[in-house]
Amino acid sequence: MIRDKSAGKPAKDAPKKDAGKRAAPAKASFRRERALIKRGVWPIAGCDEAGRGPLAGPVVAAAVILDPDRIPRGIDDSKRLTAEEREKLFDRICATAQVSVAVASRARIDRDNILRASLWALKRAVVALPEQPRHVFVDGRDRLDTECDCEPVIGGDGIVLSIAAASIVAKVTRDRLMCALAQDCPGYGFEQHKGYGVPEHLDALNRLGPTVHHRSFFAPVAAARAKHMPWTVEPVGDLFAVTEVELQVEAGVEIDASLGL
Repeated sequence: MIRDKSAGKPAKDAPKKDAGKRAAPAKASFRRERALIKRGVWPIAGCDEAGRGPLAGPVVAAAVILDPDRIPRGIDDSKRLTAEEREKLFDRICATAQVSVAVASRARIDRDNILRASLWALKRAVVALPEQPRHVFVDGRDRLDTECDCEPVIGGDGIVLSIAAASIVAKVTRDRLMCALAQDCPGYGFEQHKGYGVPEHLDALNRLGPTVHHRSFFAPVAAARAKHMPWTVEPVGDLFAVTEVELQVEAGVEIDASLGL
């Protein structure tokens, strides 16, 4: 019997053994911007924010209009880059693109809530651009109240290059601000964790209490304030408590009603 020598050999298009491994995520691209440019839409901006999750510090929003002929290589979602890579790209983006930044303070976050403060900062960043865009890509699901077309893109900082550039500018700017705050508030480690709720930060909150830069209504901050500054915490009444006067009034109503029967 003649055996087929190819028997048992994997086909050329057969998946390899390591095909089950997760492929590296694709980098952000300029594809959506180029599609709009071909339709005559320009300028096009991307915007993103940094600092929605931390317990302290501001939210920083950035808007960027990339020059199609001078796009720095290596732009990607800021979370996929090292601090050194972000710093280098920050300088290159600012040197070749139109860039603006807006900051929502801790006081605004406390007053408006974190979502509204973030959207406010994003809109301010777009308005502050040297040239007003005709189309804006924004990271997330919320559309900005801008005069131009606004297109939200979930996970946009890893998809749309203009948003990725804005994410780098926002991240680097906020990191620098938090390092500056660390000099005014030693012991909290702002220069390391940038205000996020890591164990070291939570421990410092428990030991030292909150600073003026901490967001009052975030749960760990509120707990630390109640421990270190209980006089600043307003007591909340029991909505289900019934006072003696209310009981007497209710009893009187029942008696009057029974007499009328």
